[in-house]
Amino acid sequence: MTAQIHERLIINGHEKTMMTCPWLPEGHPRLIEVDIYHRENVAVESFLFTTACWRRYQGTWEIREGKFYLIGLRGRFQLQGEDPLFADWYSGMLRIPRGEILQYVHMGFESVFAEEVYVDIANGEVVSMRLVENRGKPHDEWGKWWNFPPVDEIHFLGDFEL
Repeated sequence: MTAQIHERLIINGHEKTMMTCPWLPEGHPRLIEVDIYHRENVAVESFLFTTACWRRYQGTWEIREGKFYLIGLRGRFQLQGEDPLFADWYSGMLRIPRGEILQYVHMGFESVFAEEVYVDIANGEVVSMRLVENRGKPHDEWGKWWNFPPVDEIHFLGDFEL
């Protein structure tokens, strides 16, 4: 798998990226799948058609007042309405890279950055946050892939079984 384009995250008013793809709830009335292969239907950036974006969409998320929201989508899905969508369906760990890249890994979200902020989310609520310092630590490209992220966090809405 090619290294993947990060999701976008606004936290404390600052735009960051996430090395996590929170899943989208299938059948939610505010999440609409669009026909990205007929480009007249939707403006689609070309990066969404590369191997760097297997999910064919990019979400913009926000953490505000201890809650996790989906605030925008581009590509294969659109978020209907103006209001943020409280992500009460999501429980998992968000990984937010900080600082320089220490090791590029051409697979998923496995590159290693100087620091990572881990945000634990339970039913859309922030449970905890912690900073992980990666400088000076050994980095095992393959070991990281097999140990993180959990398998359920690398599947995307609309995936199909082979």
